[in-house]
Amino acid sequence: MSMLLPGKATMTFYVLSVVGLLLVSFVSQGKCQTTAPPPPPCSINKNCDSCVPHAKCLWCFTSNNCTDYPVTWLLPPASLCPLSQARWGVCWLNFEALIIALAVVAGTILISISVCCCCCCCCKRRRPGPDRDEERFARRREEIRQRAEERKVERQSKHDEIRRKYGLMGDSDHPYSKFENE
Repeated sequence: MSMLLPGKATMTFYVLSVVGLLLVSFVSQGKCQTTAPPPPPCSINKNCDSCVPHAKCLWCFTSNNCTDYPVTWLLPPASLCPLSQARWGVCWLNFEALIIALAVVAGTILISISVCCCCCCCCKRRRPGPDRDEERFARRREEIRQRAEERKVERQSKHDEIRRKYGLMGDSDHPYSKFENE
């Protein structure tokens, strides 16, 4: 019994180990947390290649300057830079083409999702019950089976009648039974 239950010293050791591990983990987390230095302003970039890799910067070819991307609007206003001359993300793709490409991709995704949903809904409507052809074939099979069963019963009754007539049946209550030697 003493081997199954740990002693007080062992239990105290486990509790102190867990408390120590938690303290070390909290202290080490506190040491690792540092604040990042503020990012440099976009205006220090002098060409498109150094400006557009930063997500918050927008390069304008008409004024050849790098400005902060206006996060209050989805599209930069025309007073800041025309869409055909604005570059964001990459220098070889203007903002206007980027918006058109994203709209086409989003439209394609939405259309494909709606087509898939419509197909799934239509397939679910057709699956619950068998269609008319299956019901008709099942009805015909059942009718054929019932007629075959009726013919089988009629044949059996005719055969039994013939057996009784000629005395081939086991019971002796009919008038044409065979005479047996005793």
